[in-house]
Amino acid sequence: MTQPTETVAELLTQPEGPGLAFFRERCKLSDLAETLVAMANAQGGTIIIGVGGRARARVEGVQDAAAVRDMALEAALITTPPLVLPLPQTVRHADLTLLLVTVPPGLPHVYNLHGKYLQRQGATNQPLLPDALRRLLRDRGEVSWDRLVPDAATLGELDANKISAYVRRVNLPTEADTFDFLFRRGCLARTADEPEYQPTNAGLILFGSTVEGRFPQAEITLVQYQGRELADEFEREDVRDTLPDAVRRAERWLMEHMRKGSRMIGLERQDWTQFPPPAVREALVNAVAHRDYGIRGEGIRIALFADRLECYSPGRLPGHVTLENIVQERYSRNESLVQVLADWGLIERLGYGIDRMIQQMEQAGLPPPDFRETAAGFLVTLQGHTFASSVAEGVDTQEWEKMGLNERQIAALLHLAEHRRITNRDLQEIAPEVSAETLRRDLADLVERGLLLKVGEKRATYYILK
Repeated sequence: MTQPTETVAELLTQPEGPGLAFFRERCKLSDLAETLVAMANAQGGTIIIGVGGRARARVEGVQDAAAVRDMALEAALITTPPLVLPLPQTVRHADLTLLLVTVPPGLPHVYNLHGKYLQRQGATNQPLLPDALRRLLRDRGEVSWDRLVPDAATLGELDANKISAYVRRVNLPTEADTFDFLFRRGCLARTADEPEYQPTNAGLILFGSTVEGRFPQAEITLVQYQGRELADEFEREDVRDTLPDAVRRAERWLMEHMRKGSRMIGLERQDWTQFPPPAVREALVNAVAHRDYGIRGEGIRIALFADRLECYSPGRLPGHVTLENIVQERYSRNESLVQVLADWGLIERLGYGIDRMIQQMEQAGLPPPDFRETAAGFLVTLQGHTFASSVAEGVDTQEWEKMGLNERQIAALLHLAEHRRITNRDLQEIAPEVSAETLRRDLADLVERGLLLKVGEKRATYYILK
């Protein structure tokens, strides 16, 4: 993916600082790695390679973008633990090629280079003082679940077809780079004692042949209730698959089962959905990417009600994130999972999903998402359009009157907004003083105008919005 030129141009007008650093093409590998470590131990940032000068950027460009890209990936790999970063991006600026390296905020570990712990302060990389290092180790110090190697894990448990599809997605130069790239992504591990590659939890849950056997807790349970409360009658789907495929399958199910329809805005028909699809996707993908997979015996649960969607994921908020700062702060509990899902285009690596979810709900005229911690998990609730509100919000009775609709016909449309269908008997109850033949003609006129659709014959006839 190429960074928009306007954004790069904007960065080049700024001096180096906590979240911005410039490097020439022929920089030292260790200097680049130190800046990666310092930014990772702070709030992340952007490194632009192909620029000289500190107080003021002097664009020089790079001659060999592929070699510089490899150097940036090598710099990330020699840190401890290895940094999992988005792929470096090439961008053209003033007819020159630059390389952008992004260090996401909210990384889960404390990083060092050859035992040197650094943190970005101003435009320099400064050693972490003992007290600051202790605080950082306390907040971030434990090894994340996705980077651990489970017992007796072997490469034979990985699905070669899924790996090949991923490799094509990220445009690796050659197939020979596959294992090395998966290692950089935290999907494979090796040590001096175990020089052969072994799949990590991330590798198995992202590319495994039988995810359910290793990780039964990775299940996504989808349920739809017709009303606003739990009931004995419901439709259910249990999704068990590698995470990218599970996300796609669950999203497809949700899009198929959320309520949809049309409403009249004056003379125009406008389609509506119960929830903004992008907000539903954000809730789903965030649950998959950030849940605590160390909690066994419990999966992600998503429930569709007539008025809301509830998305529950096991594990309380990670790191320093709280309900109060959830919009501003970033923390990746599962660094490798997040990056691979980002490579697939399923999640925004920089962690702005919460912000987008809030914006999408606002744009749809709906209340903001409700975030709540439970005893052992995290619950996101999206309030949706009910069938009644979705039609009634679009109703302008004056426009309908201008169309020549009478009071009975308008009453019929409002009845449909709440009950989704109407019969001759229903309209007779609304207007008991009017003859059955007149009411039949009212409904027939709405059908002829293209507002209603007639379903069934004789006594089984009913009408729905077209």
